[in-house]
Amino acid sequence: MADDWEQRLRENGFRITPQRQLVLEAVEGLRHGTPEEILLQVQQTAAGVNLSTIYRTLEVLESVGLVTHAHIGHGAPTYHSVDEQVHIHLVCDRCGHVDSVPAAVADAFASDLNETYGFSTDIAHVSIHGRCSNCEQIIDPIREVQEDE
Repeated sequence: MADDWEQRLRENGFRITPQRQLVLEAVEGLRHGTPEEILLQVQQTAAGVNLSTIYRTLEVLESVGLVTHAHIGHGAPTYHSVDEQVHIHLVCDRCGHVDSVPAAVADAFASDLNETYGFSTDIAHVSIHGRCSNCEQIIDPIREVQEDE
């Protein structure tokens, strides 16, 4: 965990608390985690922490730039450390696996959106849904029938 997390919190008027440290450690350990997953990780050390504490803590950590979130699925946002490189999430709709790829792979796309539509893209919040290479190799009987028709 970056040593400057305490300094960042103090500079922004927040106290250093064990809950904040535990949540930050859980986010970094999970790499991508929903508030519920972060709660389970934190409760291994501090059983008394509840989900509302997780949400409040994530809000504080995000406000000081230590974590960020992306909407990977239909549920709660997924949080990850800001220390990581800016990336795009590839989400497999079959198995749920999430891969992170460098945001640079979308530079041409983002540039085209800007030039054509005047739209500036926040690549850090992009997730692309489809099938991972493992699931793509699994035979899909419905798709196979549709292709044969």
